[in-house]
Amino acid sequence: MRKNSIKNTRINGEVLRELSSIIHGGIKDPRIHPMTSVVSVAVAPDLKTCKAYISVLGDETAQADTLAGLKSAEGYIRSMLAKNINLRNTPEITFILDQSIEYGVNMSRRIDEVNRMDEQKRANMPFEEGGE
Repeated sequence: MRKNSIKNTRINGEVLRELSSIIHGGIKDPRIHPMTSVVSVAVAPDLKTCKAYISVLGDETAQADTLAGLKSAEGYIRSMLAKNINLRNTPEITFILDQSIEYGVNMSRRIDEVNRMDEQKRANMPFEEGGE
């Protein structure tokens, strides 16, 4: 099976959907932040390993605690994944922190800030009449 085959893409989508529901509804670990989302999933073509990219909306300690909680619950997550998805092999999951959402929010905030400063500068500029 090729890495980007239709079957692999479908498996990635299904694993992503199931991981999201397991993390939000099945894990009772208090270390896992409530604003945790699964950004993307990459299942290896042989179905042995899986990289799950996780985004946590919070400070660095919340991110570290969430990763630790997910790593400790990996066995439970894997068993629930095997129960809910019928695959030949249940992949071994590696959780990776993805900060792209946080980066996008910060960049959007900075753009808004620059736009506000630009509007203030225009408002404070004297109006120039042209032509004569």
